Amino acid sequence: MPRYANLSGNSGVVAYQVGADSITVEFSNRRFYLYTNESAGADNVAHMKRLAAQGQGLSAFISAVVKDGYAERW
Repeated sequence: MPRYANLSGNSGVVAYQVGADSITVEFSNRRFYLYTNESAGADNVAHMKRLAAQGQGLSAFISAVVKDGYAERW
């Protein structure tokens, strides 16, 4: 799983994995969340992928927009 760059220095996101129609996000509390096109919306998942690659804004976007739109968590 690629490490999240965390350019702001205060993100709760540690790592992420991009799938064809999903993104899995690992948070600092060692929790993993799977967001899919179906659970969070294709536009939101695409935006999350861009933010993950940029290394900034992913946690804030999840908190503000996606919220509980995950398919699974573990």
